[in-house]
Amino acid sequence: MSVLVFIESADGAIKKSSLEAISFAAAMGQGDVTAIYLGQLESAELQKAGNFGATKVLHVNDERLNKGIIQAYASVLAQALEQSGAKTLVLAKSALGDPVAARVAIKTGASFVSNVTALPDTTSGFKVTRSIYTGKAFATEEMKGDIKILAVKKNAVDLKETGGSAQVEAFSPQLSDSDFGVTITKTEKQEGEVLLPEADIVVSGGRGMKGPENWGMLEELAGELGAATGCSKPVSDIGWRPHHEHVGQTGVKVSPTLYIAVGISGAIQHLAGVNSSKVIVVINKDPEAPFFKAADYGIVGDAFEVVPKLTEAIRAAK
Repeated sequence: MSVLVFIESADGAIKKSSLEAISFAAAMGQGDVTAIYLGQLESAELQKAGNFGATKVLHVNDERLNKGIIQAYASVLAQALEQSGAKTLVLAKSALGDPVAARVAIKTGASFVSNVTALPDTTSGFKVTRSIYTGKAFATEEMKGDIKILAVKKNAVDLKETGGSAQVEAFSPQLSDSDFGVTITKTEKQEGEVLLPEADIVVSGGRGMKGPENWGMLEELAGELGAATGCSKPVSDIGWRPHHEHVGQTGVKVSPTLYIAVGISGAIQHLAGVNSSKVIVVINKDPEAPFFKAADYGIVGDAFEVVPKLTEAIRAAK
C-alpha cells in the first residue's frame, strides 16, 4: 500500500502546509509516501519532500498546470491514484486543495473529509477527527469509501525531518482540452514579505493601537519575528489597515504556531479566526479583556510600553 500526497508551492518552494501533509501521511504508517507536484518547479526543491517522509515525488512538468486550474488538477490526481494503486490521498487544506479534492472525490467515488486535525483511528474502521463550527468543536467521521481523501488543517501535526531525499520521477497523465475549459485571466496575490494565510507567526493589532500611525511598532515586531501582520475587523472597517489583514470569522482564518494580539479585546468573531493557533499571546491594558481567557500567555500593560521592549528583547536575543 502507499499514500499519495498532493503538494503545492509558493515563490519557488514547497509550502510548509504541504510539508506538514507529507509528515502526516508518513505518520499514518500505511506504506510508502509518494508526493505529486503539478507544474514547473526545480527538482532540487522537490527532492526536499524526502526530508519529511516521502520516498518519491511524481512531477507533472507541464507549464499549463502552473496556474492551478482545478479541473486539470483533479484529472491528474485521479489518474495518479489509479496508476499508483494508492488508496489514500492527503493534501493540505487550502483555497486550491479543497475544491481539487472535492472533484477528485467525485471522479473516484472516494470518501472526502476536510479540516482534519489528527491522525486517523484505524483500530475499528477508518475514523478521522475534523474541526467544525470555525474551530469551536470537533467531529469524528467514519470514512467507508475504498479511496479516502484527507485535507489536513495547517499545524495539525508537527513537521518531522528524516534527513532523506526523495527520488523525482516524471509523471505524464492524459489531459484533454476539456480539462482546460476554464481560462484564468488574472490572479491577484496578497502583497507583503510574509503572507497572512501561510504565516507561522502573526502579529495583530486592534483599536487599542489608537490609530494607523502607530502600526510601525507592530510591523517592527513582526519584522524581528519574521511574522505577518493582521488586525481586528473594526480596524479594517475604519480604514486603519487593509481588509486583507482582517483576521476573524468573516476575514482570514489563521492557524499559526504563534499568534500575538495587541490591543484586541477578543470578541467571539475574532477568536473564531485564531483559535487554531498553537500559542496565543495577548497584550492588553484591560485585565478584564475577554481575550485573556483564550490566551496561553497574557501581558497586562500598555502596548506602547510593552511592544517596544518586547521587540528590543527579541533583537538582543538574536
